[in-house]
Amino acid sequence: MTNVVSSSPEVTDRWSPIKNRQNATWRSGNYAVIGATLQIVGELLNEAVDVRATDTVLDVAAGSGNATLAAARRFATVTSTDYVPALLERGRLRADAEGFDNVTFEFADAEALPYPDASFDVVLSTFGVMFAPDHEQTARELMRVCKPGGRIGLANWTPAGFLGQLFRTVGAYVPPPPGVSSPVLWGTDAHVRELFAGATRIEHTVRTFQFRYRSPEHWVEMFRSYYGPVHKAFAALDEERQRSLEADLIALLGSLNRDGSRSLVVPGEYLETVITK
Repeated sequence: MTNVVSSSPEVTDRWSPIKNRQNATWRSGNYAVIGATLQIVGELLNEAVDVRATDTVLDVAAGSGNATLAAARRFATVTSTDYVPALLERGRLRADAEGFDNVTFEFADAEALPYPDASFDVVLSTFGVMFAPDHEQTARELMRVCKPGGRIGLANWTPAGFLGQLFRTVGAYVPPPPGVSSPVLWGTDAHVRELFAGATRIEHTVRTFQFRYRSPEHWVEMFRSYYGPVHKAFAALDEERQRSLEADLIALLGSLNRDGSRSLVVPGEYLETVITK
């Protein structure tokens, strides 16, 4: 059986109101349903950082554990963290189903990781830390807990890709909190190099994840039901604005669909980054 450490007290700082709002967003819907479709990203990231069986690995803002499970399959010793307990529990159930005894699940805020300096050989995050409001503090924490010579592996959606366009479309209806930098900045070389200026080496690979659904309408149904940011956006609108947002999303999906009328296949560009401390 995998280990679970009980939830820590919430961190209170100047970002608390925004983090509380974000936490409520990710607790809404059921991100694990959407997250499970992204498993290949965690596998590729583990290969990119060259995870070894002797490595200690920290997965930050792990969600339901895609990168966590990928590291566990490589026999590393893994600590999986998130600030949404329900997602940690889903990750634990997945790990138990595969019989892993090398994973611990712990509640943690990406901006205040509860680990000593230089604790891990590898630090990972797939579409997770990019949503933390304080980018600079988050990057400092990732670097702090990584051992000298260790690797930090990140997968982040790009501004020009599908998710960047999706966030702009949704943001036109439900604007993001003022004063918070866009999460998709983590998908740009310049921003990452600024955040990790003290790194020994930073390497990027632009990759594409294919969103595969039955139709644009099916995608909207799934994301409206399960993906927190879209779920919350629809819930905040009246019926007329909901119909308008749905129409805009279907139009966006249709413009990017490479499978015509047969099904929905939309390329989602992301930046895979490997940072050596």
